[in-house]
Amino acid sequence: MFEAWGRALYGARRLTLGIAVLFVAFAAIWGTGVFGKLTSSNNFTPSDSQSQRAANAADQAFGRDEADVVVLYRSAAMTVADPRYRQAVTTALQGLPRADVAKAETYWSTGNRNLVSADRHSTYAVLQLRGADDAARRKSYNAIKAELAAPPGAGTGALSARAGGTVPMEVAINKEVTANIGRAEAFSMPVLLILLALIFGSLAAAALPLAVGALAILGSFTVLRLLTLGTSVSTYSVNITTILGLGLGIDYGLFMVTRFREELRRQPTVERAVARTVATAGRTVAVSGVTVAVALTSLMLFPEVFLRSMGYGGVATVGVDVIAALTVLPALLAVLGHRVNALRLRRSVGGPPKDEASGAWYRLAHSVMRRPVAYVGVIVIALLALGAPFLRISWGGVDARTLPSGSVVRQVSDALNSQFPANSTAPIEAVVTLPSSAAANGTTAPAPAARQAALGGYLHRIEAIPGVTGAQVTGAQVTGGNGRVVRVDVGYAPATVSPAARHIVTEVRAVAPPPGATVLVGGQTAQLADELSSLGATLPWMALLVGLATFVLLFLAFSSVVLPLKAIVMNVLSLSATFGVIVWVFQWGHLSRALQFTPTGSIDPTIPILLAAIVFGLSMDYEVFLLSRVRELYDITADNTAAVAGGLQRTGGLITSLAGLLIIVVGAFSASGITFIKLLGVGMIVALLVDASVVRVLLVPATMRLLGRANWWAPGPLRRLYARYGISEEERRPTPVVAAGTG
Repeated sequence: MFEAWGRALYGARRLTLGIAVLFVAFAAIWGTGVFGKLTSSNNFTPSDSQSQRAANAADQAFGRDEADVVVLYRSAAMTVADPRYRQAVTTALQGLPRADVAKAETYWSTGNRNLVSADRHSTYAVLQLRGADDAARRKSYNAIKAELAAPPGAGTGALSARAGGTVPMEVAINKEVTANIGRAEAFSMPVLLILLALIFGSLAAAALPLAVGALAILGSFTVLRLLTLGTSVSTYSVNITTILGLGLGIDYGLFMVTRFREELRRQPTVERAVARTVATAGRTVAVSGVTVAVALTSLMLFPEVFLRSMGYGGVATVGVDVIAALTVLPALLAVLGHRVNALRLRRSVGGPPKDEASGAWYRLAHSVMRRPVAYVGVIVIALLALGAPFLRISWGGVDARTLPSGSVVRQVSDALNSQFPANSTAPIEAVVTLPSSAAANGTTAPAPAARQAALGGYLHRIEAIPGVTGAQVTGAQVTGGNGRVVRVDVGYAPATVSPAARHIVTEVRAVAPPPGATVLVGGQTAQLADELSSLGATLPWMALLVGLATFVLLFLAFSSVVLPLKAIVMNVLSLSATFGVIVWVFQWGHLSRALQFTPTGSIDPTIPILLAAIVFGLSMDYEVFLLSRVRELYDITADNTAAVAGGLQRTGGLITSLAGLLIIVVGAFSASGITFIKLLGVGMIVALLVDASVVRVLLVPATMRLLGRANWWAPGPLRRLYARYGISEEERRPTPVVAAGTG
């Protein structure tokens, strides 16, 4: 099938390239418009969670009442008791356009002492912006941003103003994300071209993987914009699009071009070389792409918009990468032919191949396979030791500390935490629906008295919880049937996203409600608790999907039940080591000064899940590259040791080169000012280093030597299944029937 496809592409090479040019033009014009269609990713809460239902109930009873923007005012000369202070702030807020600001609350309008700092020289105003969705509210904020930062009033003793809060934080993060992409592309492209030119020894060959990567990025932007027509897609999906688009594009391009140059030396015609390249390397790319896509598809199992969007972006990118590698790239190779080696940097390019048995990777493989037990023991112990910190991971959420310390939004958040009552802008919110008085206490007592008594008892029970600093009613609304909906704000001492705060949420939810009443507990901390619960419930299904799909795909590719199991175990070891390093760095704070971030003592749970999907897919990518060559040689020689050594000789340098090139792409993200993007970048770098330099080139040969012929074992019924449905090359020799054993 793949060889026939290669011959067909050779015949339609110019038509294929013409269609590709039209697609690139369309994607560059329409697809790049996706940036204006993406939504913010602050909604990590499942729609059926208690915290989301509490938010919906509060919105229905009281209208939307969120602190979109917090404007922090400070005067060194005046306190909030000074009439000039009040006049300056009030005048400034009244001057804001009503088209952008729906409501503004201050200490003077509410009498809320939580809005005043301990030294009474600082206060903050809470603004609710107009807009039906996140994008509209960000637009409203951008319209008033300059006015909020202007010092209010004149002659007020240098009264300053700084804006922070939810919407400014989203705007700051989105701006940094866009800048990250620009830096990644500006830095990566020229560096990658230079490195590819050194690897290939030819500028013509070096440009081809970059062309596939660029096409994949544009294509994935187009697919994402199509998805925005029917569903919400997070702005952060463009990060995974950029990383995977370039990374996998270069992976597949380098693999295909390397094989094509080999086939040019073997085949009598360019057409035959293209056909064999697609039949061998193209088949491997297809298997690899499906494996990576399945790993990323698992993200769509989660109800959180952030993870689903990453799944959308990842699968779209992998799909475009594979299509480009199996259509546009063979067409380019067909047109170039022997000119693929043009613009040479080395004279040896395109010459006869070197003796495979004398290569460095061949010798390394034999060295490893002479002492397989020692290599396996040392490497496994080392990986488990690296992964040990993961056992002490502490989950948390994203707050303003994810921004650089110089960010105004971060500075406002730090001031609120240090100068004002704890969590004054992020209380635990209990929405209490009280029945009529008769239903509340079974008597005919007056409604106000019955409700007040029941509610007072409820508030006292909440205030008795350790860590709670107070509970007060902040809103009440009469409902049908003489009932009433009441909003209770619960203050607490621990940090908003800390485990201690989540424990308080659990305790509040366990408090007996007023008789006959229903209570929904929400707020930022409750949202994080519900998010963790949802992620924990979905993770086993993610693992099951990825594990089963990987097993099936690798079996269909290599006719073995042992190799898929071995690959999954090795990937788990590699992931555990990566997660351990992440905890050591980002939770415990080691290297925080060098990496320029503020450790929070916890890790946002969505990032390791996203990292697991990406790294698992890329690890399988390299595994498929290696095993495809090993299997090819084993089918010819039936010698396990020689096949492993020969396979590593043909792919060892390729895999390490691919990992190195992807590290260049990811490096720009590890320098991000956003902590969770930095974590993703650093995590991928660690995973790539461990996987390419230890697992694939050392642990895989050692374990395959220990397993011997058992590597290729499959029971009879499955061998017959493979013979019928296996993803095999048309010219592959019949699979030898082997029994478990060594050799």
